[in-house]
Amino acid sequence: MRNQVRRSASGRLRLSVFRSNKHISAQVIDDISGKTVAAASSAEKKLRGQLKNGGNVVAATVVGKTLGERCVQRGITNVVFDRGQYKYHGRVAALADGAREAGLEF
Repeated sequence: MRNQVRRSASGRLRLSVFRSNKHISAQVIDDISGKTVAAASSAEKKLRGQLKNGGNVVAATVVGKTLGERCVQRGITNVVFDRGQYKYHGRVAALADGAREAGLEF
């Protein structure tokens, strides 16, 4: 699945999502250089203070918005969404919607 995303990316950065029962995190990765350009997680100290629970849809939306804002500050607007093994539903969809609200396009 990840190889399909990389082949279809055509040089764009990849927004990768990881979710656990307690937290959700996402990072924007440059596959060519193999480096993470921006990241956000519900386990971050800054976001933990705002969130009651790190593993729900509200937390996923906040993480998506935070990541989107960090990317826009760095001049990144186009990414490819890599949901990994997770269905595009619930927290994963909420994270994507939050990132779109902040200005990312995918």
